[in-house]
This record gives sequence, structure tokens and C-alpha cells, in this order.
Amino acid sequence: MAEEGLVTECQTVELWSDIFTKASESKKLTVVDFTATWCPPCRFIAPILADLAKKMTHVIFLKVDVDNLTSVSEQYDVEAMPTFLFFKEGKMVDKVVGAKKDELVAKIEQHATQVASA
Repeated sequence: MAEEGLVTECQTVELWSDIFTKASESKKLTVVDFTATWCPPCRFIAPILADLAKKMTHVIFLKVDVDNLTSVSEQYDVEAMPTFLFFKEGKMVDKVVGAKKDELVAKIEQHATQVASA
């Protein structure tokens, strides 16, 4: 399972499936960062995401490299990096495309609050 306070990198399809299934079974918001090592905006947002993971331990943060896990990025129609997908119980509930820190934080707070109040 993904560790609290960390962004868990899914390096294989099997690992992705295992971690995503466990995250989906929890009631926690899951934020998946679709990224690429060659992408400057991805490198810009990575430390911000790591900081958010430390502060928001009630949220699961996962990272998928689109070049390593092409099938996963294609499954969710990811066409630009970074793309952040938000899931609750395995269902996608929102999306942020681009390294937009304020929008990312706002969406996490919005959806994490809805989970807590549900």
C-alpha cells in the first residue's frame, strides 16, 4: 500500500494495479500524478507534490511515469504532462492538467473534504 506522507512511484503495471486497487478500497482520496522525466513542468511540480503528501496524510499520492507505464496513461487518456487525476473508491472524480499548484491544492482540499464529510 502507498505510504502516508510520501508520493508512491508505480514502476510496473503490476505494482500500479496492486497499489491502485488497495487505494480504491480505502475511503481516501487518491491523487495520481502522470509525469515524465523529460518534462520541465513535471520537475517543477514534483517537490510541491511531495510537500503536499507530507502535509496531507489523509490523501494517497501516486506517481506514474507515462514512458514506463504507457498502457496506464493510455487507459486514462493522458495526453499532457503533468496530469493529475483524482479518484474516490476507484472512480475518477476530477482532473488537473499542467503544473498549476493553486488549482491542484484547491482540488485536493475540495475532494479530500468531501471524503471526510461523507
